[in-house]
Amino acid sequence: MQRLFIIALTLLAIALTACGATTATAPATATKLPAEINVARLKTMLDQNENFFLLDVRTPQEFAQDGRVAQATLIPLQELEQRLSELPTDKPIVCICRSGNRSAAACDLLRSRGYEAVNVAGGMRAWKAAGYPMVVGP
Repeated sequence: MQRLFIIALTLLAIALTACGATTATAPATATKLPAEINVARLKTMLDQNENFFLLDVRTPQEFAQDGRVAQATLIPLQELEQRLSELPTDKPIVCICRSGNRSAAACDLLRSRGYEAVNVAGGMRAWKAAGYPMVVGP
């Protein structure tokens, strides 16, 4: 009988510990972004000052001459793997390019390295078509 009581207490302790660990690692307020968002969602995120890093993976010429989102940081796709140390690890990285193709490739690379990465569908073409503000020049 005493042995059964000890086993029951042990199982109860394990169950309580597991419940506590689950709550600590997955808070109810944590939200994860989808793998891809549209430009309207990006604009809302910017307007609401959501916590994310906006990464533009186009060339420096495109970034300066074709217009960019003011909050974007440029790291061209061909340099991204060598410059991962410049990226934050504590917030999602939202990737944008001209049309969404290079930024999708950037997201694949980032996810393979453990980052939470989100692609902007349609890229800067869609951003411009929607009439959202852009910065042109260096």
